[in-house]
Amino acid sequence: MRLFITYNTSNVPAVSITSLLVTLEALREWATSGKIILHLFRYTHVELSTYRSDVIPRPFFVKLVLRLLSRGESIVKDDLGHTEQITLLSLTICFLNFLKDAWRKRGALKDILNHVSRLEKSSIKPSTAMNINLAASPVYLRTDLLFGISSGGSIGHISGVLNNLNNFTGNPIFLTTDAIPTVRHDIETRYLQPNQHFWDFAELPPLLVNRTFEKQANTLLADNKPAFVYQRYCWNNYTGLTLAQRFHVPFILEYNGSEIWVARHWSKPLKYEALAERIELLNLRAADVIVVVSEPLRVELVGRGIDRNRILVNPNGVDSERYKPEMDGSVVRNKFALNGKTVIGFIGTFGRWHGAEVLAEAFGRLLKEYPVYRDSVRLLMIGDGMTMPQVKENLAKYNVNDSCILTGRIPQEEGPAHLAACDILASPHVPNPDGTPFFGSPTKLFEYMAMGKGIVASDLDQIGEILKHDKTAWMVKPGDAQSLMLGLKKLIDDAALREQLGQSARRDVVANYTWEKHTRKIIEKLKQVTGSA
Repeated sequence: MRLFITYNTSNVPAVSITSLLVTLEALREWATSGKIILHLFRYTHVELSTYRSDVIPRPFFVKLVLRLLSRGESIVKDDLGHTEQITLLSLTICFLNFLKDAWRKRGALKDILNHVSRLEKSSIKPSTAMNINLAASPVYLRTDLLFGISSGGSIGHISGVLNNLNNFTGNPIFLTTDAIPTVRHDIETRYLQPNQHFWDFAELPPLLVNRTFEKQANTLLADNKPAFVYQRYCWNNYTGLTLAQRFHVPFILEYNGSEIWVARHWSKPLKYEALAERIELLNLRAADVIVVVSEPLRVELVGRGIDRNRILVNPNGVDSERYKPEMDGSVVRNKFALNGKTVIGFIGTFGRWHGAEVLAEAFGRLLKEYPVYRDSVRLLMIGDGMTMPQVKENLAKYNVNDSCILTGRIPQEEGPAHLAACDILASPHVPNPDGTPFFGSPTKLFEYMAMGKGIVASDLDQIGEILKHDKTAWMVKPGDAQSLMLGLKKLIDDAALREQLGQSARRDVVANYTWEKHTRKIIEKLKQVTGSA
């Protein structure tokens, strides 16, 4: 038996009846639950396929487990063409690196704390009465240590802003840790390389790349003064503000919510939470413009003492030329045998807030209560992620697996064609677990609207503000599978209403929520706060 493990890669190995394919997350679950004992030395060949082998979290732990699972060959392969044999020698080297990093950890953290303290004491303040040169190239900064991301809302947002900046400024320069799909090929892209240390220690790599990225960015930009620095905020990173400070240019911070809150409620609290909060506030206090996607985020920042005049509430948007009713979905319909069916669609990364599991529950109830739909209605769920186990559990509970297609992750470029294969599009977002307002601005919402399809959506904060019940969508109670089921049934039964809602939604999104309009608002806000309007 051969074992293949995938982690954040688009190149999934071909498997047969004599092999097993699992994710790295599943491998970690084996280890934490004790199931790993049942797999020790069970396989003749173990192979981990990943996007980049040099940035695997917990590399010593992962490679040790790979070696212990195999009584034969253990290999790590990545999409860049690197192959590493896991031998006793390579494991020894990996362990020595782990020990070296463990010895240096305290000093490295002390250095970061000192640097943050110096930045806090330097009285970094937003610019006032600054003349900005919008003919110069702005710098867009993405510092996330996430690699091989092929789709999702963050991809849409990054490419949406980048692809439209030169309508209002000089040609942008994109400083990024990785290539981003759908970013225009003519945009100048320069890569930031993380260092190879401390990957065995959670939370340390994002902290310790600040100095590395700052030096690399200074070298990549040389003395070319940018129009401004725009950073998509990444937890524990302050490269953008130090770069803006060096060039004496405005600093625009895109803030999509507190990573501290996300860790507390959708994962586990950060180990260095106090430091993360200091860095978060450091960025917020230094930014000339803070772009947030929703009103709850503005309220949160004002409550934390941030000047409301520097905050721009700017919902997400869409490229209405890529997402449009004319898009051909026939290839997807043929692939999944959807011709002649009414197709309910969902696209997403299956996050805690997406409600994919609620949609699966609602679909199961729909076919149970109205069995006439078993032959004529299908659910197309596009994507993968954290809540996929609950989705599969709910589908199995109602025995509707054969009526639901789970496509897995698809490239961002293929999203429009998959949505075009659908008749109804579902946005089943759920409330925050702690009762606070839903602070998201789902990118899928605007993509759905642009496709001109009938939408069934949760009446939840911004979603319920942008979509109007029985005008641009059919709104349902958030997190309520029964309400969602009835909403889906309404649009399944009424094709004319689907058409009417879809046309109205398309008109609204084109008039108000394109990425070009989103980007224009950012530049206008920058002019206002710097006195250049």
